[in-house]
Amino acid sequence: MTMLGTFLKPMHPEGYKFVGAFALATLILFWIWEPLGWVGVGLTVWCYYFFRDPKRAVPQGEGLMVSPADGVVSLIERAVPPAELGMGPEALLRVSVFMSVWNCHVNRAPIAGRLVKMAYRPGKFLNASLDKASVDNERNSLCLELADGRQIAVVQIAGLVARRIVPFATEGQGLKTGERFGLIRFGSRVDVYLPEGVVPLVALGQNMVAGETVMAELGRDLPQRFAKMV
Repeated sequence: MTMLGTFLKPMHPEGYKFVGAFALATLILFWIWEPLGWVGVGLTVWCYYFFRDPKRAVPQGEGLMVSPADGVVSLIERAVPPAELGMGPEALLRVSVFMSVWNCHVNRAPIAGRLVKMAYRPGKFLNASLDKASVDNERNSLCLELADGRQIAVVQIAGLVARRIVPFATEGQGLKTGERFGLIRFGSRVDVYLPEGVVPLVALGQNMVAGETVMAELGRDLPQRFAKMV
């Protein structure tokens, strides 16, 4: 990778209109008062980086489940998958990845499977790091069926300043591990409900990279990981 490539990342087409709007506003601010224009330049650069869509090195291996989002693991607990997916009333282990406004917001499939159901539900816009956000906030829920018949739920949750969940995938579509399936605009969270008996290989507070960080490994009896900040 070149030095220029370190700073300049591909941008998802969803961001073109927003960057264009920020750039136009910046020109107006320069016309009004130059110091305001430089504030606009900073906001335009931030908007570009928000919609960045870099390539990722997706680990290859049987049963590897990767993070669906960039961000920090904010919750690891048992919870019932969203009712609209029809996956039953049993609580499963849920791993939540919180995305701040500084993270890349393109979401990727945690594992290869067929998208058997996708359900959007409007709601509130609470801080996505809160536990109750998974129940009260606007969300888009996906049920992925694996090759062995097991199912996992992946839920995009809008956050405090997020106002739009943009899906890229459709029901019946097959997704590869690490494939892009959607985007959430301006701060949010993604939950993954693991199949029964599968334990996460990540810890609370751990930084995650969508499509790269291994979240769990199906088919192996591995202990749950813990960590401490040092």
